[in-house]
Amino acid sequence: MKELSRSDEMSLAGAALRGAPWKPAAVSGGALAATSLIMGVILPGSPDVSWALCVGITLFSLVASIGAIAQPHAGDRVTQQARVWALHHPWRFALYPGLAAAALMYPVQLVFDGEGIFGAAWDALWGGVFVFLVTGVLALAMRSRARATR
Repeated sequence: MKELSRSDEMSLAGAALRGAPWKPAAVSGGALAATSLIMGVILPGSPDVSWALCVGITLFSLVASIGAIAQPHAGDRVTQQARVWALHHPWRFALYPGLAAAALMYPVQLVFDGEGIFGAAWDALWGGVFVFLVTGVLALAMRSRARATR
């Protein structure tokens, strides 16, 4: 079997994410961000908008990426094959939701945190690494679902 290029892997990861549960991901991420912001207002101290938004982005990314591969037998044939590929290569798949989360967190960190270009990039990178690790571990744990579809 030939080795896939990075662009092929990105296409497969995108195809696997095509059927992600976007509405539940947005609702859960938004609810967590709002809850975090409200808790910052209620509790002593000042509310941290960048923290609340980045926590919401993290949950949004995790729900979308794990929800996309949770049912590998659902969807059309291309989506099914992409999801099975994602379950067979969990770390390669997890790279793309992690990068997407970091890309979403960077402008939030840049605008609301006030740490500058490099500080915002550093914080966004660590948020992306967290999404990468959690997505990879959970996808690795769900590998048996890919075997069941063979």
